[in-house]
Amino acid sequence: MMKRQNARTLALIISILTYLVVGAAVFDTLESKQEKSHKRKLDARKYELMRKYNLTKVNFEELELVVLQLKPHKAGVQWKFAGSFYFAITVITTIGYGHAAPSTDFGKVFCMFYALLGIPLTLVMFQSLGERINTFVRYLLHRAKMCLGMRQTEVSMANMVTVGFFSCMSTLCVGAAAFSYCEGWSFLHAFYYCFITLTTIGFGDYVALQKDHALQNDPRYVAFCFVYILTGLTVIGAFLNLVVLRFLTMNAEDERRDAEQKALLSGRKPRAEVARLVPVSASASSTPVGDDRAKAKDLKGVYTEVLHFQTICSCLWYRSREKLHGSIPTMIPQELCLSDAYLQQTNSCPHYIEPESTGCVCSPRQCSTISSITTGLHILSPFRVFKRRSSV
Repeated sequence: MMKRQNARTLALIISILTYLVVGAAVFDTLESKQEKSHKRKLDARKYELMRKYNLTKVNFEELELVVLQLKPHKAGVQWKFAGSFYFAITVITTIGYGHAAPSTDFGKVFCMFYALLGIPLTLVMFQSLGERINTFVRYLLHRAKMCLGMRQTEVSMANMVTVGFFSCMSTLCVGAAAFSYCEGWSFLHAFYYCFITLTTIGFGDYVALQKDHALQNDPRYVAFCFVYILTGLTVIGAFLNLVVLRFLTMNAEDERRDAEQKALLSGRKPRAEVARLVPVSASASSTPVGDDRAKAKDLKGVYTEVLHFQTICSCLWYRSREKLHGSIPTMIPQELCLSDAYLQQTNSCPHYIEPESTGCVCSPRQCSTISSITTGLHILSPFRVFKRRSSV
Protein backbone atom coordinates (compact mmCIF):
# COMPACT_ATOMS: atom_id res chain seq x y z
CA MET A 1 0.00 0.00 0.00
CA MET A 2 1.39 3.36 -1.01
CA LYS A 3 2.28 5.61 1.87
CA ARG A 4 0.23 8.71 2.43
CA GLN A 5 3.29 10.93 1.91
CA ASN A 6 4.07 9.35 -1.47
CA ALA A 7 0.47 9.66 -2.59
CA ARG A 8 0.40 13.33 -1.60
CA THR A 9 3.68 14.02 -3.42
CA LEU A 10 2.41 12.34 -6.58
CA ALA A 11 -0.84 14.29 -6.37
CA LEU A 12 1.10 17.54 -6.01
CA ILE A 13 3.25 16.76 -9.05
CA ILE A 14 0.20 15.98 -11.17
CA SER A 15 -1.56 19.12 -9.89
CA ILE A 16 1.41 21.36 -10.75
CA LEU A 17 1.76 19.89 -14.24
CA THR A 18 -1.97 20.35 -14.83
CA TYR A 19 -1.79 23.88 -13.47
CA LEU A 20 1.08 24.68 -15.84
CA VAL A 21 -0.81 23.31 -18.84
CA VAL A 22 -3.94 25.28 -17.96
CA GLY A 23 -1.91 28.45 -17.39
CA ALA A 24 -0.09 28.08 -20.70
CA ALA A 25 -3.40 27.62 -22.54
CA VAL A 26 -4.93 30.70 -20.91
CA PHE A 27 -1.90 32.92 -21.56
CA ASP A 28 -1.74 31.69 -25.15
CA THR A 29 -5.37 32.67 -25.64
CA LEU A 30 -5.04 36.06 -23.98
CA GLU A 31 -1.64 37.24 -25.24
CA SER A 32 -0.94 35.58 -28.57
CA LYS A 33 -3.21 37.72 -30.73
CA GLN A 34 -2.08 40.92 -28.97
CA GLU A 35 1.57 39.99 -29.48
CA LYS A 36 1.14 39.48 -33.23
CA SER A 37 -0.73 42.76 -33.62
CA HIS A 38 1.90 44.66 -31.64
CA LYS A 39 4.70 43.08 -33.67
CA ARG A 40 3.11 44.16 -36.96
CA LYS A 41 2.77 47.75 -35.71
CA LEU A 42 6.40 47.86 -34.59
CA ASP A 43 7.65 46.48 -37.89
CA ALA A 44 5.61 49.07 -39.79
CA ARG A 45 7.03 51.85 -37.60
CA LYS A 46 10.55 50.47 -38.06
CA TYR A 47 10.40 50.56 -41.88
CA GLU A 48 8.81 54.01 -41.74
CA LEU A 49 11.74 55.34 -39.71
CA MET A 50 14.27 53.65 -41.99
CA ARG A 51 12.72 55.31 -45.06
CA LYS A 52 12.33 58.67 -43.30
CA TYR A 53 15.95 58.93 -42.13
CA ASN A 54 17.46 56.88 -44.98
CA LEU A 55 18.82 54.16 -42.65
CA THR A 56 20.05 50.81 -43.80
CA LYS A 57 19.18 47.67 -41.89
CA VAL A 58 22.67 47.58 -40.36
CA ASN A 59 22.42 51.24 -39.30
CA PHE A 60 19.06 50.65 -37.69
CA GLU A 61 20.31 47.60 -35.76
CA GLU A 62 23.26 49.63 -34.43
CA LEU A 63 20.90 52.39 -33.37
CA GLU A 64 18.59 49.84 -31.76
CA LEU A 65 21.50 48.37 -29.78
CA VAL A 66 22.54 51.80 -28.52
CA VAL A 67 18.98 52.59 -27.42
CA LEU A 68 18.74 49.33 -25.51
CA GLN A 69 22.04 50.00 -23.74
CA LEU A 70 20.92 53.52 -22.83
CA LYS A 71 17.67 52.33 -21.28
CA PRO A 72 19.11 51.55 -17.78
CA HIS A 73 20.60 55.05 -17.67
CA LYS A 74 17.28 56.70 -18.38
CA ALA A 75 16.61 57.05 -14.66
CA GLY A 76 20.02 58.61 -14.00
CA VAL A 77 23.07 57.08 -12.41
CA GLN A 78 22.22 53.60 -11.11
CA TRP A 79 25.36 52.75 -9.18
CA LYS A 80 25.51 55.48 -6.57
CA PHE A 81 24.66 54.39 -3.02
CA ALA A 82 20.86 54.73 -3.40
CA GLY A 83 20.79 52.83 -6.67
CA SER A 84 23.20 50.19 -5.35
CA PHE A 85 21.04 49.74 -2.25
CA TYR A 86 18.01 49.33 -4.50
CA PHE A 87 19.86 46.71 -6.52
CA ALA A 88 21.01 44.88 -3.37
CA ILE A 89 17.37 44.65 -2.20
CA THR A 90 16.32 43.11 -5.50
CA VAL A 91 19.17 40.58 -5.22
CA ILE A 92 18.70 39.23 -1.69
CA THR A 93 14.90 39.24 -1.95
CA THR A 94 15.11 37.45 -5.34
CA ILE A 95 12.90 40.13 -6.97
CA GLY A 96 15.43 40.68 -9.76
CA TYR A 97 13.80 43.40 -11.88
CA GLY A 98 16.64 43.38 -14.38
CA HIS A 99 16.62 47.18 -14.62
CA ALA A 100 20.29 47.17 -13.63
CA ALA A 101 22.97 44.49 -13.65
CA PRO A 102 26.71 44.36 -12.95
CA SER A 103 28.79 45.00 -16.05
CA THR A 104 32.28 44.26 -14.67
CA ASP A 105 33.60 40.75 -14.08
CA PHE A 106 34.41 41.53 -10.44
CA GLY A 107 30.91 42.90 -9.97
CA LYS A 108 29.35 39.72 -11.37
CA VAL A 109 31.50 37.47 -9.19
CA PHE A 110 30.71 39.51 -6.08
CA CYS A 111 27.00 39.47 -6.96
CA MET A 112 27.00 35.66 -7.02
CA PHE A 113 28.68 35.33 -3.63
CA TYR A 114 26.57 38.17 -2.21
CA ALA A 115 23.36 36.42 -3.29
CA LEU A 116 24.64 33.03 -2.08
CA LEU A 117 24.84 34.34 1.48
CA GLY A 118 22.17 37.03 1.38
CA ILE A 119 19.25 35.00 0.01
CA PRO A 120 19.22 32.34 2.79
CA LEU A 121 19.66 35.01 5.46
CA THR A 122 16.78 37.01 4.02
CA LEU A 123 14.51 33.98 3.82
CA VAL A 124 15.26 33.08 7.44
CA MET A 125 14.66 36.69 8.53
CA PHE A 126 11.26 36.91 6.81
CA GLN A 127 10.36 33.46 8.16
CA SER A 128 11.15 34.56 11.70
CA LEU A 129 9.36 37.90 11.30
CA GLY A 130 6.33 36.10 9.89
CA GLU A 131 6.18 33.81 12.90
CA ARG A 132 6.45 36.74 15.32
CA ILE A 133 3.75 38.70 13.48
CA ASN A 134 1.40 35.71 13.47
CA THR A 135 2.01 35.18 17.18
CA PHE A 136 1.26 38.83 17.93
CA VAL A 137 -1.89 38.82 15.76
CA ARG A 138 -3.08 35.63 17.46
CA TYR A 139 -2.58 37.26 20.86
CA LEU A 140 -4.48 40.40 19.80
CA LEU A 141 -7.38 38.34 18.44
CA HIS A 142 -7.49 36.31 21.62
CA ARG A 143 -7.58 39.45 23.78
CA ALA A 144 -10.22 41.02 21.54
CA LYS A 145 -12.47 37.97 21.88
CA MET A 146 -12.06 38.06 25.64
CA CYS A 147 -12.90 41.78 25.80
CA LEU A 148 -15.99 41.22 23.67
CA GLY A 149 -17.12 38.48 26.04
CA MET A 150 -17.25 35.82 23.38
CA ARG A 151 -17.78 32.28 24.58
CA GLN A 152 -15.18 30.82 22.20
CA THR A 153 -11.94 32.77 22.75
CA GLU A 154 -9.60 30.38 20.95
CA VAL A 155 -8.18 31.79 17.70
CA SER A 156 -8.84 29.41 14.83
CA MET A 157 -6.90 28.97 11.63
CA ALA A 158 -9.79 30.57 9.73
CA ASN A 159 -9.44 33.71 11.88
CA MET A 160 -5.73 33.94 11.17
CA VAL A 161 -6.15 33.34 7.43
CA THR A 162 -8.85 36.01 7.23
CA VAL A 163 -6.69 38.59 9.02
CA GLY A 164 -3.68 37.67 6.89
CA PHE A 165 -5.63 37.96 3.65
CA PHE A 166 -7.00 41.42 4.48
CA SER A 167 -3.54 42.53 5.63
CA CYS A 168 -2.07 41.51 2.28
CA MET A 169 -4.84 43.21 0.33
CA SER A 170 -4.46 46.40 2.37
CA THR A 171 -0.71 46.43 1.76
CA LEU A 172 -1.18 45.98 -1.98
CA CYS A 173 -3.87 48.66 -2.19
CA VAL A 174 -1.84 51.22 -0.23
CA GLY A 175 1.19 50.60 -2.44
CA ALA A 176 -0.92 50.76 -5.60
CA ALA A 177 -2.37 54.12 -4.63
CA ALA A 178 1.08 55.53 -3.78
CA PHE A 179 2.83 54.31 -6.94
CA SER A 180 -0.10 55.30 -9.12
CA TYR A 181 0.31 58.86 -7.87
CA CYS A 182 4.12 59.01 -7.94
CA GLU A 183 4.81 57.08 -11.16
CA GLY A 184 1.77 58.15 -13.19
CA TRP A 185 0.55 54.58 -13.67
CA SER A 186 -3.05 53.49 -13.64
CA PHE A 187 -4.26 51.90 -10.41
CA LEU A 188 -4.43 48.48 -12.09
CA HIS A 189 -0.86 48.72 -13.36
CA ALA A 190 0.37 49.98 -9.99
CA PHE A 191 -1.44 47.13 -8.22
CA TYR A 192 0.10 44.72 -10.72
CA TYR A 193 3.57 46.16 -9.97
CA CYS A 194 3.07 45.78 -6.21
CA PHE A 195 1.88 42.20 -6.56
CA ILE A 196 4.74 41.19 -8.89
CA THR A 197 7.24 42.86 -6.56
CA LEU A 198 5.98 41.52 -3.23
CA THR A 199 5.66 37.99 -4.57
CA THR A 200 9.30 38.35 -5.76
CA ILE A 201 8.38 37.53 -9.36
CA GLY A 202 9.97 40.76 -10.58
CA PHE A 203 9.33 40.82 -14.33
CA GLY A 204 10.87 44.27 -14.66
CA ASP A 205 8.22 45.61 -17.06
CA TYR A 206 7.24 48.08 -14.33
CA VAL A 207 9.99 49.38 -12.05
CA ALA A 208 9.72 52.26 -9.61
CA LEU A 209 12.33 55.02 -9.30
CA GLN A 210 13.16 54.91 -13.00
CA LYS A 211 12.06 58.32 -14.19
CA ASP A 212 13.08 61.96 -13.66
CA HIS A 213 16.32 60.94 -11.90
CA ALA A 214 14.27 59.98 -8.86
CA LEU A 215 17.13 58.04 -7.26
CA GLN A 216 19.12 61.26 -6.85
CA ASN A 217 16.45 63.94 -6.70
CA ASP A 218 13.71 62.55 -4.45
CA PRO A 219 15.18 60.92 -1.31
CA ARG A 220 11.81 60.73 0.47
CA TYR A 221 10.27 58.76 -2.36
CA VAL A 222 13.36 56.53 -2.46
CA ALA A 223 13.04 55.85 1.27
CA PHE A 224 9.33 55.10 0.88
CA CYS A 225 10.02 52.56 -1.87
CA PHE A 226 12.66 50.77 0.20
CA VAL A 227 10.48 50.67 3.33
CA TYR A 228 7.41 49.59 1.38
CA ILE A 229 9.19 46.70 -0.35
CA LEU A 230 10.70 45.35 2.88
CA THR A 231 7.50 45.84 4.90
CA GLY A 232 5.32 44.35 2.17
CA LEU A 233 7.58 41.31 1.88
CA THR A 234 7.27 40.84 5.65
CA VAL A 235 3.45 40.93 5.50
CA ILE A 236 3.33 38.57 2.53
CA GLY A 237 5.87 36.32 4.26
CA ALA A 238 3.72 36.16 7.39
CA PHE A 239 0.70 35.12 5.33
CA LEU A 240 2.65 32.48 3.43
CA ASN A 241 4.15 31.26 6.69
CA LEU A 242 0.63 30.83 7.99
CA VAL A 243 -0.87 29.08 4.98
CA VAL A 244 1.81 27.45 2.85
CA LEU A 245 4.09 26.12 5.58
CA ARG A 246 1.10 24.40 7.17
CA PHE A 247 0.92 22.17 4.11
CA LEU A 248 4.69 21.74 3.97
CA THR A 249 4.65 20.15 7.42
CA MET A 250 2.09 17.51 6.51
CA ASN A 251 4.73 14.96 5.54
CA ALA A 252 6.55 15.50 8.83
CA GLU A 253 3.31 15.02 10.73
CA ASP A 254 2.58 11.81 8.83
CA GLU A 255 6.04 10.49 9.66
CA ARG A 256 5.50 11.34 13.31
CA ARG A 257 2.14 9.57 13.23
CA ASP A 258 3.70 6.50 11.64
CA ALA A 259 6.36 6.41 14.34
CA GLU A 260 3.67 6.74 16.99
CA GLN A 261 1.71 3.84 15.56
CA LYS A 262 4.86 1.77 15.37
CA ALA A 263 5.57 2.50 19.01
CA LEU A 264 2.00 1.59 19.92
CA LEU A 265 2.35 -1.74 18.14
CA SER A 266 5.59 -2.33 19.99
CA GLY A 267 3.79 -1.64 23.25
CA ARG A 268 1.05 -4.20 22.53
CA LYS A 269 3.37 -7.22 22.74
CA PRO A 270 2.33 -10.16 24.88
CA ARG A 271 2.89 -9.88 28.59
CA ALA A 272 5.56 -12.56 28.48
CA GLU A 273 7.50 -10.63 25.83
CA VAL A 274 7.16 -7.41 27.78
CA ALA A 275 8.43 -9.23 30.84
CA ARG A 276 11.38 -10.38 28.75
CA LEU A 277 12.15 -6.78 27.80
CA VAL A 278 11.80 -5.32 31.29
CA PRO A 279 12.12 -7.64 34.28
CA VAL A 280 10.05 -6.20 37.08
CA SER A 281 11.06 -8.64 39.80
CA ALA A 282 14.06 -8.42 42.00
CA SER A 283 15.57 -11.43 40.30
CA ALA A 284 16.33 -9.28 37.26
CA SER A 285 19.63 -8.30 38.76
CA SER A 286 20.76 -11.92 38.67
CA THR A 287 20.32 -12.42 34.91
CA PRO A 288 23.43 -12.97 32.79
CA VAL A 289 25.29 -10.00 31.40
CA GLY A 290 24.54 -10.93 27.78
CA ASP A 291 20.79 -11.04 28.46
CA ASP A 292 20.95 -7.71 30.25
CA ARG A 293 22.62 -6.09 27.27
CA ALA A 294 20.02 -7.50 24.89
CA LYS A 295 17.20 -6.29 27.14
CA ALA A 296 18.75 -2.86 27.42
CA LYS A 297 19.04 -2.70 23.64
CA ASP A 298 15.37 -3.66 23.21
CA LEU A 299 14.25 -1.12 25.78
CA LYS A 300 16.37 1.56 24.20
CA GLY A 301 14.86 0.79 20.79
CA VAL A 302 11.29 1.15 22.06
CA TYR A 303 12.19 4.27 24.00
CA THR A 304 13.91 5.81 20.97
CA GLU A 305 10.75 5.32 18.91
CA VAL A 306 8.78 7.26 21.48
CA LEU A 307 11.38 10.01 21.58
CA HIS A 308 11.21 10.22 17.79
CA PHE A 309 7.85 11.98 17.96
CA GLN A 310 8.01 13.68 21.35
CA THR A 311 9.89 16.79 22.35
CA ILE A 312 11.76 16.25 25.59
CA CYS A 313 12.27 18.88 28.24
CA SER A 314 15.91 19.98 28.00
CA CYS A 315 16.36 20.19 31.78
CA LEU A 316 15.57 16.53 32.42
CA TRP A 317 16.17 13.82 29.81
CA TYR A 318 16.26 10.89 32.14
CA ARG A 319 16.46 10.31 35.82
CA SER A 320 19.91 9.63 37.10
CA ARG A 321 21.18 6.11 37.27
CA GLU A 322 21.59 6.53 41.01
CA LYS A 323 17.87 7.27 41.48
CA LEU A 324 16.99 4.19 39.45
CA HIS A 325 19.49 1.96 41.21
CA GLY A 326 16.78 0.18 43.16
CA SER A 327 14.57 -0.60 40.18
CA ILE A 328 16.30 -1.70 36.96
CA PRO A 329 19.97 -0.71 37.26
CA THR A 330 21.14 -3.15 34.63
CA MET A 331 18.70 -1.86 32.04
CA ILE A 332 19.88 1.74 31.81
CA PRO A 333 22.79 2.21 29.41
CA GLN A 334 25.45 4.75 30.25
CA GLU A 335 24.46 7.05 27.39
CA LEU A 336 20.86 7.26 28.69
CA CYS A 337 21.88 8.71 32.06
CA LEU A 338 22.63 12.20 33.19
CA SER A 339 26.25 13.16 33.68
CA ASP A 340 27.65 13.48 37.17
CA ALA A 341 28.45 17.14 36.54
CA TYR A 342 24.82 17.76 35.67
CA LEU A 343 23.64 15.90 38.77
CA GLN A 344 25.85 18.04 40.96
CA GLN A 345 24.56 21.14 39.25
CA THR A 346 20.97 19.97 39.73
CA ASN A 347 21.52 19.14 43.40
CA SER A 348 22.89 22.62 44.04
CA CYS A 349 20.13 24.30 42.03
CA PRO A 350 17.96 26.62 44.18
CA HIS A 351 14.76 25.72 42.28
CA TYR A 352 11.96 24.34 44.39
CA ILE A 353 10.99 20.74 43.60
CA GLU A 354 7.69 19.40 44.78
CA PRO A 355 7.68 16.15 46.81
CA GLU A 356 6.08 14.03 44.05
CA SER A 357 7.97 15.77 41.25
CA THR A 358 10.15 13.95 38.78
CA GLY A 359 12.98 16.38 39.31
CA CYS A 360 12.30 18.76 36.45
CA VAL A 361 13.61 22.21 37.34
CA CYS A 362 11.55 24.08 34.73
CA SER A 363 8.58 26.18 35.63
CA PRO A 364 5.31 24.20 35.73
CA ARG A 365 4.05 26.47 33.00
CA GLN A 366 6.87 25.40 30.70
CA CYS A 367 6.61 21.63 31.18
CA SER A 368 3.57 19.42 31.20
CA THR A 369 3.46 15.73 31.83
CA ILE A 370 2.81 13.56 28.82
CA SER A 371 -0.15 11.31 29.38
CA SER A 372 0.44 7.63 28.94
CA ILE A 373 0.50 6.87 25.25
CA THR A 374 -0.86 3.43 25.82
CA THR A 375 -1.13 1.02 28.66
CA GLY A 376 1.28 -1.25 26.84
CA LEU A 377 4.04 1.34 27.20
CA HIS A 378 3.95 1.39 30.99
CA ILE A 379 7.45 -0.01 30.83
CA LEU A 380 8.66 3.55 30.15
CA SER A 381 7.10 4.98 33.30
CA PRO A 382 10.37 5.15 35.31
CA PHE A 383 11.67 7.75 32.91
CA ARG A 384 8.82 10.26 33.33
CA VAL A 385 9.10 11.88 29.95
CA PHE A 386 8.26 15.54 29.76
CA LYS A 387 7.08 17.59 26.82
CA ARG A 388 8.06 21.21 26.31
CA ARG A 389 5.22 23.55 25.50
CA SER A 390 5.72 24.96 22.02
CA SER A 391 5.45 28.68 21.45
CA VAL A 392 2.09 29.95 20.32
